[in-house]
Amino acid sequence: MSSEKMQGWAKLTPEQRRAISSAGGKAAHAKGTAHRWTREQAIEAGRKGGAVHARKMRDRAETLPGDQ
Repeated sequence: MSSEKMQGWAKLTPEQRRAISSAGGKAAHAKGTAHRWTREQAIEAGRKGGAVHARKMRDRAETLPGDQ
């Protein structure tokens, strides 16, 4: 896609995106509105993500042609 058609984040370089995102994260932490994960929240998020991944892999294996 040519740069004339690109808009917003797509038009920025990875370095520019990283700088803007970093500034936003620092501002949120300074303001006190940023989310801080607790150990329990991180464990639960990992468990959910692992379950979704396992289900997708199982579904993919069931739809692939092969020995059955």
